[in-house]
Amino acid sequence: MISLSMRHLRYFDALARHGHFGRAAEDCAISQPALSLQIKELEDLLGATLVERGARQIRLTPLGEDFAQRVREILRSVDELADLARASVGPLAGRLRIGVIPTVAPYLLPRVIKALAARYPDLDLRPRETVTQVLIDDLLNGRLDTAIVALPVSEPALTEQPLFDEEFILVRPPEDAGKPVPNPETLREMRLLLLEEGHCFRDQALSFCMLSPSAPRDLMEGSSLSTLVQMVGAGIGVTLIPEMAVAVETRSAQVSVARLPQPRPLRTIGMVWRKTSPLAGQLAQVAEIVRQAGLAGRAAPV
Repeated sequence: MISLSMRHLRYFDALARHGHFGRAAEDCAISQPALSLQIKELEDLLGATLVERGARQIRLTPLGEDFAQRVREILRSVDELADLARASVGPLAGRLRIGVIPTVAPYLLPRVIKALAARYPDLDLRPRETVTQVLIDDLLNGRLDTAIVALPVSEPALTEQPLFDEEFILVRPPEDAGKPVPNPETLREMRLLLLEEGHCFRDQALSFCMLSPSAPRDLMEGSSLSTLVQMVGAGIGVTLIPEMAVAVETRSAQVSVARLPQPRPLRTIGMVWRKTSPLAGQLAQVAEIVRQAGLAGRAAPV
């Protein structure tokens, strides 16, 4: 009789996700030799090889691929059982894994953490900042409970709760402060600084300027809004940033900001969670707290 433990499953899931023993071990907070031993023990229990071990990387065997999918389903179900128990005993408490996109996290998350700590003193908040697609994948696979993203995400398995809208703000060199604010057609002819591919805000900015993401252009890219604003301050070009980022990102940069002409570009910030989540009721309450934190932090930047 095979005797697998949840520990075996969680360690294998980490290895399947990271594709690397070192990163998986770090994720599981154990040593790499210990993780390797656990995976070998799992394979011995199954009597089959799950992992091809190369000099620099690992690959899952065909059985390993199928096994990884079933393991993700099992772990998600186990986590939902724990959530079901939590949902039945009163105020939200224990671990809450919340994802946040990078163009929101630095500006909204501090207020959200403070508000949630005041409302739910027994809550163990586990935030994670990364791009939208990774957050959605982690949600669907049970590695996150909820996420704060730009809507819509259009994933049938997720509930979307809109929270608030915010404008895109134009950031340009200080000497441009008195010049007319460019319209989308004019922006297309300027050197536009954008976030790297993978950020939804990049796609939204391109859409406003009516540019195809695949269009060959002399675009400059940065890994963060802070980098983009500093590049504008150095005279390299102009950029668009979300309204909530203006106060923080322009504090240490010599730039000017301006609202764009009507119709102004907007994005909708919202929360998403699995429709099957036993915590759906509590997450709706968390969403209202996030909404209030977002509205409280907005101030007219220009």
